[in-house]
Amino acid sequence: MTNHYPKHATLKLVRKNFFWKLESRELRLGDRTIIMGVLNVTPDSFSDGGKYSDPDRAFARAIELEQQGADIIDIGAESTKPGSARVTADVELQRLVPVLKRLKDQLTIPISIDTYKAEVAERALELGVAIINDPSGLTFDPQLAKIVVQHDAGLVLNHMRGRPETWAKLGPMPDPITSIMRDLDAAVSRARHVGIDKSRIVIDPGLGFGKRKEQNSLILAKLHELAKLDHPIMTGPSRKSFLAHPDPEENRFATAAAVTAAILAGTHIVRVHDVREMRAAADIADEILRAQAESTFDTETPRPTQRLTPRPR
Repeated sequence: MTNHYPKHATLKLVRKNFFWKLESRELRLGDRTIIMGVLNVTPDSFSDGGKYSDPDRAFARAIELEQQGADIIDIGAESTKPGSARVTADVELQRLVPVLKRLKDQLTIPISIDTYKAEVAERALELGVAIINDPSGLTFDPQLAKIVVQHDAGLVLNHMRGRPETWAKLGPMPDPITSIMRDLDAAVSRARHVGIDKSRIVIDPGLGFGKRKEQNSLILAKLHELAKLDHPIMTGPSRKSFLAHPDPEENRFATAAAVTAAILAGTHIVRVHDVREMRAAADIADEILRAQAESTFDTETPRPTQRLTPRPR
């Protein structure tokens, strides 16, 4: 949906519009929330490990996610849950390549790969992937940025503090949102230095990635400050441990609350496992944002004086 406001209108919009450039298309970000559906093909992911490790089941799940309203499919072949060990590029590709071959030209929406390895990214991009979602923010494998440039891919720079195997030993972050903004700004600078165009970069504060439980809520509360970096924002609260409840149904409600909060704070993309449910939550949050914009327009833009035309006698 396009905003139709006069050019002179003064709007205090929470969410700026962007065009995210990929190799063969552009995604308009800001008019509505983009849903990135998660598809893990790992045996050990924290919420659905092993469920879609079979290529046929992963293929069927990707099709289902698109039908449920996903705008992007994000495939992960290496777990980044707390305490997880790193795997080699060969292992990651063994899990990933059969799925990508099955999915090639079968979806109408772009595919993203959750990886920090240049070797994995290059093979995935050759198989039709459009976006690299780097959980490390270009800190694990500097060569990854060059691969993104060569393929004109989109890039998500996620903020990670430490490494998954060390997160349990980390203390609280001092001033989390300031630290995240500083680190993401440095990650963007690294990407731009290699030649990645600004229009290809999305930033993610990395909820759960080395942050203490209570600090994730603080990050959501101050998420609007990331807009100062002038890049589209992605947020991934789905099924994170700081939302954990004993019952899976309660987890979905908790995730929906966090998704709604993130959208109202300016997030352009939400990365979620339960696409149908979070699409519904996002639609309502988008309506609230539009109402906010229209309300600001009504109160800050002078209305033209109405002139009455005399009735003919």
